Amino acid sequence: MNIPRYWISLFLLLLAGLISTRLGVSPYLFFAGYVVLQYVVLATAWNILGGYAGYVNFGVAGFFGIGVYSTVVVTKLGGLPLPLEIAVAALVAGLAGLGMGYLTLRLRGVFFSIATLALAIVVQTLVLNWDFVGGARGATIAVPASTTGFSNYVHWLFVCMLVLSAIAVSTARWIERGWIGRGLAAIRDDEDSAECSGVPTLRLKLLATTLSGALMGAAGASYPLYVGYVDPYSAFSLSLAVNTVAMPLVGGMRDWRGPVAGAVLLGTVQVVTGVTSLSEISQLLIGALLVLFVILAPNGLMGLVPSASVVRRLPA
Repeated sequence: MNIPRYWISLFLLLLAGLISTRLGVSPYLFFAGYVVLQYVVLATAWNILGGYAGYVNFGVAGFFGIGVYSTVVVTKLGGLPLPLEIAVAALVAGLAGLGMGYLTLRLRGVFFSIATLALAIVVQTLVLNWDFVGGARGATIAVPASTTGFSNYVHWLFVCMLVLSAIAVSTARWIERGWIGRGLAAIRDDEDSAECSGVPTLRLKLLATTLSGALMGAAGASYPLYVGYVDPYSAFSLSLAVNTVAMPLVGGMRDWRGPVAGAVLLGTVQVVTGVTSLSEISQLLIGALLVLFVILAPNGLMGLVPSASVVRRLPA
């Protein structure tokens, strides 16, 4: 059987991540790895709509916050295993993405972007006034010291986020290399012409918003167990949206590898500055990198790689 190199590489990466939890590595590295992988999921999810279809979504924090508070609600109702909590968060955020699509996808350009930002503000306002989840006071989540098969709970969080990032990247790769990706690319290039040519533009955009929202919500599901305490201001952080949008721009928006490269680069910058005296200028560093790439490499890191400048249609 001829197994494509992508799937072999993905399997080896997952295996290496699992083995690393047995090697006595410092827990901080897993905390840091969790953050970077979370950004991989968010950047990849954003790129499904923003990069492939050309609809810039500023509502990242809204979907992430929906995922966060889905876990808070499930925990208060008795709790579920973490993979099921992630699935619940993905379902709720995906439905929110579908609803947002029906309400906003007839808007274009800056009007669509403003509408998605308004969604995040509306959801945050609802949570601020919802006493069941703590309202403005926030909610504290009891984080287990360990779980079955893992001596430290952060190992379990890291492995779950590693698997989720593999799912997100594989989904984006599948979309890019199939008829859905070609349809979204046609929408990005000229939506009116695409519609006249028979491309089901509305259905493809709804699919993109649903998948994008579901993955963003899934990325937020384990966040309460990562920090132990959440409030509406941290769950719906505007800086999260800014970082998520910057990562595909830096990495490249027309290749599934671009958001991954951008998330690893900028996520690492955030992790490093977060434990040094540079933590207060982290956003400044990210902004400076973004400006440099926009000026010097408008197609991102992938635009600097000759083999990535042309989309190749290979079997999945």
